[in-house]
Formats: sequence, C-alpha cells, structure tokens
Amino acid sequence: MTHYCDSAPGHPIHGPYHDTEYGFPLRDDAGLFERMILEINQAGLSWLTILKKRDHFRRAYDGFDPHVVARYGESERARLLADAGIIRNRLKVDAAIHNAGRVVELIDAHGSFAAWLDAQGALDKPSWVTLMKREFRFMGGEIVGEFLMSIGRLPGAHREDCPVMAQIRAIARTG
Repeated sequence: MTHYCDSAPGHPIHGPYHDTEYGFPLRDDAGLFERMILEINQAGLSWLTILKKRDHFRRAYDGFDPHVVARYGESERARLLADAGIIRNRLKVDAAIHNAGRVVELIDAHGSFAAWLDAQGALDKPSWVTLMKREFRFMGGEIVGEFLMSIGRLPGAHREDCPVMAQIRAIARTG
C-alpha cells in the first residue's frame, strides 16, 4: 500500500503540505475550520484537486473565519455555488455554512474550537466519528478520520520512519 509519505515528498503541491502541515497539531479556529471544509470538499475528489483550489477556497470563504461564514445567507450561498474556483456542490456548501455556525457555538462555549476538541479527551476513531456526525454535517468516517489525522489528533498521518514524524514528535514534547 502506498502511503502519503511515499508519494508527497518532492511533489510541488503535495510536498509542502506533507512536510509542513499534514499531521501537525493545529489550534487556530480558522485553520481548524479550513481543514474541516477542505476535507469535506475532498469527498469524491483527489486531494491534489483540493490543494490546487485552496487559495480559491480561502477567498471564497472569507479566510475560513467561522464567525463570518456562519452569517452567510442566500446571496453568499448563491455566490459560492457559482464560483468555479471551488467545489460547487450544494450539500458541501450548505455543510460549510451550517458547520461554521456550530463551530462558533463551540467557540462561545469553550473559548476555541481546539478547546472543544481537547475537552473530548483521547477518543478512538469510531467515537470521534459518532461525535462529529452528531455535531456537524457531511462528516462521515473517512472525512472525520482525515480531518483528525491532518490536525494531529489521530495517528496515521505519517509513517513512523518519515522525517516529518520526528518534527511532530518534537512539537508534542515541547507543546
């Protein structure tokens, strides 16, 4: 089985994401919301497609500020569905707007989205999937798994012998 660590290094688009973001702990609300929305939009598509469109997504979703996206109405929904720079799927767009509102509620209740994630403790993947499906839209097992691996909350983002894994372990020791 080919692992991301086998194919991403040296690739002009996958490489930088693999080497500096994938699997690294993430605590910023906008960054966490971005990763959630990108993972939702990847469903049925290649990760390369999403990474190529990432800057478009950032502009379209106001820098992934969940407070702004949560206030989107019909005009913003129509704008997103007409934007060829992103994935124009009504279910995914609606999920992004709904999930932004839920993230804002969690920020209000816990101080940050990361603090809410922390409050859940060390859950296994099936427990995370159950929780995330209850809290958010368009969060199936694969999306939840990739989202949590990508932000360093579930293992498996990198092979144990991947040089990036040593960086992530060093951050975990000092963080």
